[in-house]
Amino acid sequence: MLLDRQAIGDLALGAAFLGSGGGGDPYYATLLAEAELERRGPFEVIGLDALADDALVVPCGWIGAPTVSVEKLPNGREAIDGLRRLEEIMGRRIDAVIPIEIGGSNGLAPLFAAARLGIPVLDCDGMGRAFPESQMAIFNIRGLSACPSILTDASGSLSLIETDDNLAHERLARALSVAVGGIAHLVEYPLTGREAKDHAIHGTITAARDVGAAIRTARGRSEDPFAAMFAALEATGLYPHAGVLFDGKITDIERETKDGFSVGRVVFESFDGASRMELDFQNENLMARRDGAVVAMVPDILTVMDRETADSITTERLKYGQRAKVVGAAAPAILREERALEFVGPRAFGYAQDYIPIEEIGAWLKP
Repeated sequence: MLLDRQAIGDLALGAAFLGSGGGGDPYYATLLAEAELERRGPFEVIGLDALADDALVVPCGWIGAPTVSVEKLPNGREAIDGLRRLEEIMGRRIDAVIPIEIGGSNGLAPLFAAARLGIPVLDCDGMGRAFPESQMAIFNIRGLSACPSILTDASGSLSLIETDDNLAHERLARALSVAVGGIAHLVEYPLTGREAKDHAIHGTITAARDVGAAIRTARGRSEDPFAAMFAALEATGLYPHAGVLFDGKITDIERETKDGFSVGRVVFESFDGASRMELDFQNENLMARRDGAVVAMVPDILTVMDRETADSITTERLKYGQRAKVVGAAAPAILREERALEFVGPRAFGYAQDYIPIEEIGAWLKP
C-alpha cells in the first residue's frame, strides 16, 4: 500500500479519532509527512505477512505532554537520530518501523523517518489507539522488553535507556522528557519480525485511513460524517461498536501539565440544559459520566469531535464554548483480555471500577 497526499490526510483524520483525545494533534505531523512526500514520493506501508521472521522491527513515537507539543516543535531529526543509534547498538539495519500507537500525531510519526531511512512502515501498531504510558503497549502486556530504548529531543540530546523493568523504563523516559522540556521522541520495544506478527495489533494504519476517508467523503457529499465514520469503524473489524454519547457544548474545563502529562476534566452541557457530561483525561480521555452515571471507560475509545465537521478535538485543544459530540467506540478485542485490562483498564488509572464494555453499557444517544 502506498500513501499519497489524500491518504495522508485521511490517516490523520482517522488517527486523531483513534487517539481518544491523545497521541498529539496530527496537524504538524501531517505537514512533515506532506513535505517528505514532495521530496520522496508516496510512503510504503506493508502487511506483516511480507516480513521475514528474523527482521528487525522498531516501534517509535512521541512521549510527553500534548500541551507542550503545541508550542515546542520538533527539529525533524529526532526519530532519525534515535533509530540510527539503535542500529549501532543492535549491530544491524532496521528493516521496518511501526507506530507505538495509532492515535493522533503518533499514528503518522514513523512515516517520514521510514522514508528517510528507505524502509517501509508496517500496517500495525502497539496499542490499537493511544495510551498515556509506555508500559501500556501490547508488547509489554505480552512480556516483551522495551529496551534498549533511545530518547531524543529537539535540542539534539540523546539518551540510552536500558532496564529489565518496563515500568521503570516508562518512569525514566517520562522524567527525561520532562527534563528536556516536556516532549521527546522515543524509540522502544525493538522486535523480531516473528514478535511483530505474533503481538502487534494488525491492520490499524489501514483502519485509520479508512475511517478518515469515510469522514472526508461524507463531508464532500454533504452527508452525515458521523454515520459514515461509524460504518467505517465497524467495517474494520477492530472497532465493532461506536456511537454518540453526548451532544452539547463545553461549559467548564480544568487542565494542567503535571509530571509529563496533560491531566484534567472537561464538562459538557446539552443545548437544552437538561443533561451534563464529565470527561476525565490523562493525555487521553479515560472515563465519561453522563448525569452521574458512567457511560464509557478506558480502554474503550472516547473522543470529543466537532459536531458539524467530525474533526477530532485533542485534549490540549479543548476550549470553553466548543460545540461538540462525545463519541465512544469499542477498543480492539486484544485490549479487553483479562491480562491486558491489568495494564489499560480503569483500575490501572486509579479508578475503583471494573471494566464494562461500552456496548454492554449501551448508553448511545438515538440518531
